[in-house]
Amino acid sequence: MTAAPIKNRNRARFNLRGRLALVLGAMGLCSVSLIGRAAYVQLINNDFYQRQGDARFLREIPIPTSRGMITDRNGEPVAVSSPVESVWGNPQELLKNPDRLPQLAKALGVPADHLAQRLSQRADKEFLYLKRRINPDDARRILDLKIPGVFSQREFRRFYPQSEAMAHVLGFTNVDDRGQEGLELAFDEWLSGKPGAKKVIRDNRGRIVENVDLIRSAQPGKDLTLSIDRRIQFLAYRELRKALVEHQASSGSIVIMDVTTGEVLAMVNLPTYNPNAIDRVKPDARRNRAVTDIVEPGSTMKPLTVSTALKAGAVKPSTLINTNPGYMALGRYTIRDVPRNNGVLTVAGIITKSSNIGSVRLAEKLPNDYFYESIRSFGYGQKPGSGFPGEASGMLAPPDRWNGLQKATMSYGYGLSATPLQIARAYAALGNGGKLVTPTFVKGQRSEAPQVLDPAIAREVVDMMETVVTQGGAKRAGVLGYRVAGKTGTARVASGGGYAHGRYASLFAGLVPASNPRFAAVVVITDSQEGGYYGGLVAAPVFHNVMDGALRLMDVPPDDIETWLAAQARNERKPAGATPAAAAIPDDAADTADTAAFDLPPPVALQDAGGMR
Repeated sequence: MTAAPIKNRNRARFNLRGRLALVLGAMGLCSVSLIGRAAYVQLINNDFYQRQGDARFLREIPIPTSRGMITDRNGEPVAVSSPVESVWGNPQELLKNPDRLPQLAKALGVPADHLAQRLSQRADKEFLYLKRRINPDDARRILDLKIPGVFSQREFRRFYPQSEAMAHVLGFTNVDDRGQEGLELAFDEWLSGKPGAKKVIRDNRGRIVENVDLIRSAQPGKDLTLSIDRRIQFLAYRELRKALVEHQASSGSIVIMDVTTGEVLAMVNLPTYNPNAIDRVKPDARRNRAVTDIVEPGSTMKPLTVSTALKAGAVKPSTLINTNPGYMALGRYTIRDVPRNNGVLTVAGIITKSSNIGSVRLAEKLPNDYFYESIRSFGYGQKPGSGFPGEASGMLAPPDRWNGLQKATMSYGYGLSATPLQIARAYAALGNGGKLVTPTFVKGQRSEAPQVLDPAIAREVVDMMETVVTQGGAKRAGVLGYRVAGKTGTARVASGGGYAHGRYASLFAGLVPASNPRFAAVVVITDSQEGGYYGGLVAAPVFHNVMDGALRLMDVPPDDIETWLAAQARNERKPAGATPAAAAIPDDAADTADTAAFDLPPPVALQDAGGMR
């Protein structure tokens, strides 16, 4: 009886031991399995956890690169990139320290509530620019506050040493250092370069603790050498500003081109702006008027009309043109020569006296299509092709859109429009033996120049234009020691479907030295309120002042030594205090003929789809 209970107790102990061993074995097997799995995922197949860790601490960040430098034709920098710092923050970390936000806002110069709102809007992000492109010393002062979640990174900011003087040519860049206007925009891809990239490890406060790998090296932007001469540019800027102040004018433009290469040596517009402080600039001041704004050329058109008549064989330089009685009726409108009847003129005399009637008589001898194609061949009615952003093509209506007056008025500069750059290009063709060069802002860049006029005819017209400076209404354009050929112009300003009362554009277009032209220059000044508004009174003196300096800066030898010697002799004989000959007021009577189109119909540019607006 006692043996059975003992046997049952032994069996129970055995079962308990077996169960315990089984549990311990299972636990051991699980432990081994876990250890093996841990070893596998951490030592052998650790990609997943590595990615998870990298996602929290490994970052790919850009390596900023500097924008290419822009220099003038002599290698002087006119646009450079300077290193600056941009302060940024981690909104998630900053919002954990709200007590430090007022201190940060004060350092940034912004209201505390504004900063808090910006951070709240980006609460789920880890990056927010707090202040961009500031002086590195200012950034250091912000970082020295030791506010958690505030950092800085290196960037570049554009600086323009010439400031207002070259603003319209260069344009400017935005906060990301990308070109927005002018040549900065036109050559943005060339200048920008390519940022690099690298992998870094950041700690939990966003600080870089280790550079892991260079993914891509930064490639700096390429430099750009302009055709602009900064000395001539500043000279033109200074003289144009003086003229606008003297005449209380609203705006003005100057373009100076090399007649052989088409290189633009200077281009100035007023009003202007400071590209180093673009945030405070009115949009109207940023417009490059020499390229984008069109004006009726007035009497600066007459040399082209004469050249067309000579090219067609309709006249010779000595041909006599009867302009009596000094006025002519065209429909219900009247065209006049002012201030007097010029009688019978040679073809050269039409330019010298600036005769509207003479220009109309020449146009009457030409077929409509021939006249139109000839004027178009000088670049009117089409973009100059300089590559400058926003180039205007002007207005040159084809013959099938002309009214009964259009051909007549076009012959002396009304009923068509052009930019100052287009006018300069046309005059460069006259000075370049009839070759129409393409304007360029890049030194050494050249393109094929088509022959639009026989060299002999171009030479004859230049000789005719020289009489405007020696005998006509542009004596103030003369440059001592140099022969000057040019033409004045005074055109009414189109506005509101007609011509604005009392508003005029004063023009002078010229070539120097006339014996072998090197430069073509155009001056346009709008809304002169003091000292007259004729081109010979307002624009011609600016031409004189600028080209007098430019010829010497470019070492162009004089071609009129006799006049220079005679002037020196006169000055030696004059008593102290005598008025120099150059200051004498010339006879500008011929220039008044430029405004003889007062009774004209509305400008064609306004009739045709609002081209002036």
